[in-house]
Amino acid sequence: MNSVNSPQCGAISIFIGTTREHFNGNKVKTLFYEAYESMALNEMKSITVLTRQKWPEVVNIAIHHRIGEVKVGEASVVIAASSPHRKHAQEAVSFILERLKTTVPIFKKEQYEDGSGVWKANEECSWKSNN
Repeated sequence: MNSVNSPQCGAISIFIGTTREHFNGNKVKTLFYEAYESMALNEMKSITVLTRQKWPEVVNIAIHHRIGEVKVGEASVVIAASSPHRKHAQEAVSFILERLKTTVPIFKKEQYEDGSGVWKANEECSWKSNN
């Protein structure tokens, strides 16, 4: 919140994505995230530029995504935006999340309580094969 706060803004919108304990009937133990860090950071910067073009009223933007282990209940992604009015901040955060899921090269492995695990692509990602 502090990284996007501004005296000219009356709204800060924040999305926090956390690790849930179940997925498709499997009990999740932990998630592991990997990324092509330089590519991911460049793409996040591109997302902020595009967001500012679509919502010039947005004053500040913050995007944080963890890499490595994220246990159940912990946050893996935080997105925040500030603007004079709530509508622009809320729309910007939603847009940023969708772009993050579709264009940023961050990969997730779900590790289950039974010892199994699977690397997963977001259903929305633009590089996922439709075969």
